Amino acid sequence: MNRPRLSALRPRLLATIRGRILIGVLVLLAAGLIGNSVASAITLRHYLDHRAEASLRESGDRVHQMLATGPQTVNGSQLAALISPILGMTVISPDGTVADQAGNGVPEAINGLTADRLDQVVTIKDDPAVPDLIALRIPTNGLTVKTSEGEMTASAVILTVRTDLDRVTVTDFVSSQATIVGVTLVLAFATALLILKFGLRPLGRMANAAAAIASGARKERLPTYGDHSETDRLATAVNDAFDAQSRAEDNIRAFAADASHELRTPLATISGWLDLYHQGGLTTPAELDRALERVDGEVGRMRLLVEELSLLARLDAGRPLEAQPVDLRRLATDVVDDAGVVAADRTIRLHADAPVHVRGDAPRLQQILNNLVGNAIQHTPAGTPIDVSLEASGGMAVIRVADQGPGIAQQDLSRVFDRFWRAEASRNRARGGSGLGLAIVQAVVHAHHGTVRITSHTGSGTTVTVTLPALPPAR
Repeated sequence: MNRPRLSALRPRLLATIRGRILIGVLVLLAAGLIGNSVASAITLRHYLDHRAEASLRESGDRVHQMLATGPQTVNGSQLAALISPILGMTVISPDGTVADQAGNGVPEAINGLTADRLDQVVTIKDDPAVPDLIALRIPTNGLTVKTSEGEMTASAVILTVRTDLDRVTVTDFVSSQATIVGVTLVLAFATALLILKFGLRPLGRMANAAAAIASGARKERLPTYGDHSETDRLATAVNDAFDAQSRAEDNIRAFAADASHELRTPLATISGWLDLYHQGGLTTPAELDRALERVDGEVGRMRLLVEELSLLARLDAGRPLEAQPVDLRRLATDVVDDAGVVAADRTIRLHADAPVHVRGDAPRLQQILNNLVGNAIQHTPAGTPIDVSLEASGGMAVIRVADQGPGIAQQDLSRVFDRFWRAEASRNRARGGSGLGLAIVQAVVHAHHGTVRITSHTGSGTTVTVTLPALPPAR
């Protein structure tokens, strides 16, 4: 026989935040009320015991003061007034028997219980012959007591205060406190239930909105009220997370579409030349060489695209790069020299007065310079000069690549580092590469703990500034 799961046996109330908060509040409140009641009962009991003993000792002191003046003859009413407010008094005759009792008398057994304990407060509890009380036996040699039966010499007077009545008082107090605690907990439960019902209503709405989002309503968001409460801040943070996830999903879809588009074009070109070959359209060696040349070019483009995508994937995964001292001036000199050969019609100048060293991956840093200079060559008219400057400032290595081309529109500056994005409205590649150059620049710079930014104005050129942590100059 299968046993029911423990979670299935839990009360439903414990499974909700409202129930847990409610039970927690009630437990704390009950603990506080019960603790306060217990402390009050103990304090009351201690006070009553202390009061009874203090009253007993004060009455005994008055009797001692009276006896200290010499032999005395008093009647029972005077003696009772002297020891007021003692509740009980027992007069003991010289032969040790009870001669008289006044006030709230107690059984004669008190005589034997206090016989050998003179001037000591005796506490008697749980004795079947005597109720719970405290007693003080005072020797009274020289005291004569007048009673209705005549005068008698008293050898001792026993003063008593019954404490069983105080116990009844404490018991009644505890009962009343228990009633108060019970009523208070019931009222607190009802009040807290109403408060939590309205106070946690935003969480319920948030849960409904989250369920709607999970079911496919991607545009749904958690409700916010602008009151800066904890639930409002939580809803805002969750909404921001949903927005970030939505943007990430949109970027992934766009990336997949762009990557497929970039690969589709060379594949279509290769497929077209192969179909032409299979159909017998390439009959001469010159035509065949032309076809192979075009196929090789498209394969090279696909290989470059795959390599760039692989590099971005490695950088996105946070794989560490090489960390060796690198002379940026030497790298920049090589890049500028190579660019001068490729674009012989351009004026490409390097401004670097002193070596600047950083710690990083030399091939990747050279790739940054190649991409920036290559972009400047591709996206500016023929003959436009390009300036590459390098300096160390404030412990940072600063690289600037500036051109005097047409610039970039302000609305496009926020997208220049997006993958596969091009400033041209069309997707022709007459002037553009794969659209990953600046994305690779940004990823490599961030992997070297640096920053990259672009400043540009339409008609006044573009400047790309890369900042990397510099090594201190060698002594």
